[in-house]
Order: sequence, then structure tokens, then C-alpha cells
Amino acid sequence: MYKRGYLQISFAWMFAIIVGIFILFLAIFATTKLIKTEEIALDSKTAKEIRVLLNPLETGFESGKSTSLILPSETRIYNRCNTNEEFGRQIIKISQKSFDKWTETDVDVGFSNKYVFSEDYVEGKKFYIFSKPLDFPFKVSDLIYLTSLDKKYCFLDPPENIKEEITSLKQGNILVNNCSSTNIRVCFNRNCEINVNYNGKYIEKNKSRMYFETDALMYAAIFSEKDIYECQIKRLMQRVGNLGLLYIDKAGLVSQKDCNSNLESELSTLNNLAKNLKTSNNLNSISFLVEDINEKNNLAECRLW
Repeated sequence: MYKRGYLQISFAWMFAIIVGIFILFLAIFATTKLIKTEEIALDSKTAKEIRVLLNPLETGFESGKSTSLILPSETRIYNRCNTNEEFGRQIIKISQKSFDKWTETDVDVGFSNKYVFSEDYVEGKKFYIFSKPLDFPFKVSDLIYLTSLDKKYCFLDPPENIKEEITSLKQGNILVNNCSSTNIRVCFNRNCEINVNYNGKYIEKNKSRMYFETDALMYAAIFSEKDIYECQIKRLMQRVGNLGLLYIDKAGLVSQKDCNSNLESELSTLNNLAKNLKTSNNLNSISFLVEDINEKNNLAECRLW
């Protein structure tokens, strides 16, 4: 009898322990799921806040000006770009540090009319954003450059116009000439981490070369990963091509009022070249046409833009 009672008590305790462990597991699992859900919601909310910040109409964010974004915790802002749709898609994805681990989420925010240039991801608590318009030859879009306070860029021997522009930005992570050993050096007349051939219109970084036309694209190449830069170039050229078609229609309307622009043929060629551009290496072939179109438009009796 004693042994049987002993076994019954042992089984009872064992059953209670197993049930207790199971209940504890469920509680931990539920808490983890709740935390995970809250992390995803926070990441999504942060991504949407960044989306608003990137919209000049919603924030009054001026082109050629710098603004900052401060977040309460360590954050990674992932920059994704694809060309699957007509104008491609700009995608922003957020991961924030929680309990010394980076959150993982499939939530992202995308838009077809934004062009963000950055590394694959930028990390920190404080970020800088500034923009510059791309005219090619007409206004195409405002290009947006995203960097982190944790990475400081130092421009060495830039042309005077570039020096004046980045000095006027007063952006905390972009310096001119006074470089420290921890800065990422952007050199115009010497070899360093990022080399800019301003006359040749190309940039060398991470053993690769990116080509640019206009200062707006030069900044884009400086602050970007090559894959992101090339993807955004293709998206921008798709936009150039479609805008060219709109200006062809406008030229037709203007001609009905006996005021010819005589740009229909050139704009049609621009549409074809821009939409078929493969890499930034081909920008040079389009730039000559762009300059010709811009000059003719400026001299036209009825300007299209």
C-alpha cells in the first residue's frame, strides 16, 4: 500500500509539473507573439512615418535642403528598388533593435514616385535626408539621399560649386576637407574610399564604377550601393521616356495655336533611348540629345517647359 501511494503521489506531481511547464510555455509563446506583433506594428509605423517625411508636399521638405529623422531606438532602414512595374517601385523596410536583437518583418512601404539613394541599409538613431532635383532636360523628379549620422562623409578638394552646396546644407555628417581617420573620404583629385572623376562623370567605389550626368546623379552615386543606383537610374529613365511623350502631346497642342516647338522628333528619340537604357554607362549617349533638346526649348518661341 505504501509503495502504491508513493507511486500515485509521484505521478500526480509529475502530471502537475508537465501541465505547469505546458502552461508556462503557452504564456511565453503568447508573450513572444505579442511582442513580435508589436515589433512588426512599430516597424510598419516607422516606415510609414519615413514615407511621409519623404513627401515634400506633406512635410514642406525643400529641395536642396537637409532635414533629420530621429528615432527612439537603433534602427535599420533598408532600401529596396525594383523595375517590375512601369515606373518601378521604391521600397522602404524597417528593422529595429529590441532586446539586443533585430526585428524581422515582411512589412514594407512602397511607392512608384520616389527615388531614394543610399546603401543597402543605413543604421543608427539619427538619419539625414536631403534632396536635389534632376533635370534631364525637363524636371524629372527630386532625388533623395539618405545617410546615417553614424557614417560621416568628408569631401576632399571638391569643385567650388560642390563645396558651396554641401557647406550650405549644414548637414552633420558631411564635411569638407577637414577629415578624420574615421570619415569616409570622397576625393576629387586623389585616391581614397570614393573617387569622383568630375570631368569624366563617373565614380569609383567598392571596386566598381558608376556613371552620372548632372550633380544630382553624382550625389546619388556617392551615397548609393551600385545595385540600388543602377536600379534607380533605370526607373528614372522610364520616367524620362514617359514625360517625353507628354511633352510631345503638349507640342501638338501648342502647334495648333501656330506656335511650333519643333521638338517632337527629338523627344520621340529621347523616349526610345531612355526607356531602353540598360546601365548608367549609357547615360552619356543620351546626355548629348538632352543638351540639344534643352537648348532648342530655351530658344523656342513657345517653350514646352
